[in-house]
Amino acid sequence: MRAIEISRPGGPEVLTPADRPQPSPKPGEILVKVAAAGVNRPDVLQRMGHYAVPPDASDLPGLEIAGEVLTPGKTFKAGDQVCALVHGGGYAEYCVAPEVQALPVPKGLTLVQAASLPETFFTVWANVYDRAKLAPGETLLVQGGSSGIGVSAIQMAAATGNRVFATAGSDEKCAACVRLGASEAFNYKTQDFEKEVLRATGGKGVNVILDMVGGDYVPRELKCLADDGRLAFIAYLRGPKTELNIDAVMRRRLTISGSTLRPRTVEYKGQLARNLRERIWPLIESGRIKPEIYKTFPLEQAADAHRLMESSQHIGKIVLTVS
Repeated sequence: MRAIEISRPGGPEVLTPADRPQPSPKPGEILVKVAAAGVNRPDVLQRMGHYAVPPDASDLPGLEIAGEVLTPGKTFKAGDQVCALVHGGGYAEYCVAPEVQALPVPKGLTLVQAASLPETFFTVWANVYDRAKLAPGETLLVQGGSSGIGVSAIQMAAATGNRVFATAGSDEKCAACVRLGASEAFNYKTQDFEKEVLRATGGKGVNVILDMVGGDYVPRELKCLADDGRLAFIAYLRGPKTELNIDAVMRRRLTISGSTLRPRTVEYKGQLARNLRERIWPLIESGRIKPEIYKTFPLEQAADAHRLMESSQHIGKIVLTVS
């Protein structure tokens, strides 16, 4: 099969077309003929040598796919169209996926649109709803609202009855966040998000913050959390270290958590898939949540897709297509 492999750690140019053996599904897995694969930040980090691949995972990049089932399982039969969270190997013509991590392509969506869902939707559900316990009527601040994770979080939270705020790096990106469901979006280059959040919430602060920035953002985030607020880390683009006012955490009963999805068990990811199928898939099929695809590239142009990802010019998801 055709695939894109990482020839060595480095820049986008190290993504190299290659011929690989077609993978064989193990018990509990299905084989999927890939039509499209999402591009995500972990793919870039893996390419650079900064993201350790689990020993049981494919060395090929790619954590989410959509396509046609070739080998049936207990739930899906041959010919079914699915999207799936995978343990690597998505940048290829064929990929195996744990069957419990696969979901039917939502009605009305193309395979390209469906390929943009699993990695971000699983991540948002795990951190915003599972760990941070966002409840109906509560408020959410999404840092990096124009990213793939960001647009997913904004749409999911808005569709589940929450007031959402977001930060982004340009007025254009802020306008996109509002279009996708944010009540307000703040340009972090020209506005102080801490002051803006407190203004917008009447001084109360937000109940939950989804943060992929870390670093010097953290003290400011604590100040704009409401009492009993929850801060969930999924990345640290501004560095993994920060100063923490423990007194504020204690007095205001704040909760700080973080997680990475890839090392979690198949059983846990299967539970996330069931939650998404029950709670979020109907919102997609009703049109209340719509995938935000910024640009697609043929599989062989994965390097160009990574260059775009690293430029941070995109709003939403970047997807590779497999002909």
